Amino acid sequence: MTTAHPPSGDQHTIRFHDQVATIVEVGGGIRSYAVGGRDVLHPYDIEAMCDGAHGTPLIPWPNRLADGKYVFDGAAQQVPLTEPGKGNAIHGLTRWRSWTAAERTDAAVTMAMTLRPSPGYPFALALRIRYALGDDGLSVRTTARNIGTHECPYAHGQHPYLSPGRGSLDDCVLEFGAATRIRTDSERQLPVGAVAVGRGTDYDFTGGRSLRGRLLDDAFTDLDRDGEGLARVILRRPDGGRVRLWADSAFRYLQVYTADTLAPARRRGGVAVEPMTAPSNAFASGEGVIRLAPGQTAETNWGVMLS
Repeated sequence: MTTAHPPSGDQHTIRFHDQVATIVEVGGGIRSYAVGGRDVLHPYDIEAMCDGAHGTPLIPWPNRLADGKYVFDGAAQQVPLTEPGKGNAIHGLTRWRSWTAAERTDAAVTMAMTLRPSPGYPFALALRIRYALGDDGLSVRTTARNIGTHECPYAHGQHPYLSPGRGSLDDCVLEFGAATRIRTDSERQLPVGAVAVGRGTDYDFTGGRSLRGRLLDDAFTDLDRDGEGLARVILRRPDGGRVRLWADSAFRYLQVYTADTLAPARRRGGVAVEPMTAPSNAFASGEGVIRLAPGQTAETNWGVMLS
């Protein structure tokens, strides 16, 4: 099913039993995901531009890059400032580019695009993101292959917003485990250091913590993982449902954002839980950046379900 010329391009609808997800061509992200008519991810209207990077893949870096500058193999690079008020480039280069549906079935679609060399990122990536519905909910597999002739820097994240359902985010409880929080400055939200998350302290979500009145836009690392190496996040909703997000070991960081800076009508409509392979300002710091050799591929996997 497609809709003619909405701001986010054509959308592709996939279904499995009572699960329905829509994937858009502009940005290649998830516009909506619901089970039995209940939102699992907070959606945006098909007639609206994607706001707050809702559901968007963040390639080739997530979060912020100070002044849009970095040095790779001795060459200084400058990318456009997409958060000019703070002097940052934010969330990579693919958010507003068109992706195509390379493969699809009733329950899955693979979105693909080629990121060509451009000023500030003179490298080439072949990108594919497979969205699939199944008994375990929505799973997302992203692969990036260096199709250039030189090594390139790469990092990846995605920006889903977990939905409180028909209730309020203030009536939800968020649960995940992380030993370290990355501190940022108040002016540009760039990293200034890391601090241990002590058990029972204000940023300890291990046993679950209410989101009532909490304003979060924080990154966490040293994540708790299960026997399969997966980091897990649970949003307990006032309707009794639980949104469960998992991220594989390639995702070493989680950004948690309660959407308090979006347009008034959209604030706190969901909580963004963003799995990331690298933290903010990674291209400048080098932390978490993957060096992809020509022909080399990087893969990440995450997923979400309602229980």
